[in-house]
Amino acid sequence: MKKKSLAVVILSNGPGELATWVRPVVDELNKINESLCEKDKLYFTLRLVLVPCPNATGKEFTVANSWNKFDLITKANSFWKLLLNPRSFAYWPKKGLVIFLGGDQFWSILLAKRLGYVNITYAEWISRWPQWTKAIAAMNVKVKESIPKKYQNKCQIIGDLMADIKLNSEISLIKKERHHIALLPGSKKAKLSIGIPFFLEMADHIAKKNQNVNFIIPIAPTTDKSEYLFFQSDKNPIAKYYSSKIKTLKNIKDSSFDYVIETSKNTKIYLIKKHPCYDILKECDLAITTVGANTAELAAIAVPMLVVLPTQHLNMMNAWDGIFGLIGKISFINRFLSFIVKYFYLKKKKFFAWPNIKAKKMIVPERIGNISPQKIAEEVLFLIQNKNQLKSISENLIKERGEKGAVKKLALIILNSIKKLN
Repeated sequence: MKKKSLAVVILSNGPGELATWVRPVVDELNKINESLCEKDKLYFTLRLVLVPCPNATGKEFTVANSWNKFDLITKANSFWKLLLNPRSFAYWPKKGLVIFLGGDQFWSILLAKRLGYVNITYAEWISRWPQWTKAIAAMNVKVKESIPKKYQNKCQIIGDLMADIKLNSEISLIKKERHHIALLPGSKKAKLSIGIPFFLEMADHIAKKNQNVNFIIPIAPTTDKSEYLFFQSDKNPIAKYYSSKIKTLKNIKDSSFDYVIETSKNTKIYLIKKHPCYDILKECDLAITTVGANTAELAAIAVPMLVVLPTQHLNMMNAWDGIFGLIGKISFINRFLSFIVKYFYLKKKKFFAWPNIKAKKMIVPERIGNISPQKIAEEVLFLIQNKNQLKSISENLIKERGEKGAVKKLALIILNSIKKLN
């Protein structure tokens, strides 16, 4: 008997969503697809549609393509063309699903309507268009309560997709007789331009006071080692405000790590390309990170973190991405935007790290403002000597994370929808 087919289209945007939402869901869907082929003579094509997003890096297509898990991937800058003429990209089965896993929920509504497919939304904080959505998979009860009552029957609470991050707890990949500190300076150019020189100097201050520390940088999949060299050099205008430089960056063989940086002050920092590298991050005493999706990933594996956002370089917007980078070259607009961000947005916003936003209270420490590498280094030195404080942060992260199983529950919603279409 000839197999029937339909399309499951996942819509997403940035690097954090791809790593923590899309990939685990896709792995589960591939298992379901194999089972459907064998038992029901039915299969679905799995496609990824990337959408425009200010938080994207532009390298999401390359990352997703390297997984070899999709029949089709469309780039973010092709989204409007896809809406206008889907058949210019591929043949689309008559029946299918569009699954929202990042970006603006309205884009998934538009795409589903254009293709004539059923729309399913994973709602982390709020479900914005319940009247046009077939099913809503909510992270928690607050999401369901925010939906108008006449649409709440569409909603099922599944939990946090990031709680399902898989770890190998049996194998220790780093030597525990030393402190291990993870450094996450960001993945976008705007963050790296500040993060790399800031974090290098901070590491030097820490190493000067405590020689029993190993520093680890997990290289984001949308970044490569050349950017670490670029952003600590004179080509980055922000680098002149910091004293530390990279003396050497060498490959490492027969190690869990891929490269080692040695700073001008002889501090060694180990870089790892493997992504995700949760097994190594999980064993770190502490992570120092900039704001973004990485705070959610660290929270999901309960790694204590210190979140830093230096605001003293806001006026140097010509180093930023996108529209801010363009208008930042005009001095008057540059100064005006800096003023708005510093005195209104930063003061009004209560929390910046995802675990704090989610809990609506301070679970992990945030240091936002005109902060120096030396000040952060002093706080890090205090934290790594106070294991009870780090343990408390980790326990609070576990408490807020919730139970595992969200990925399987979402996959089951998708599977039931597939069966109803046939």
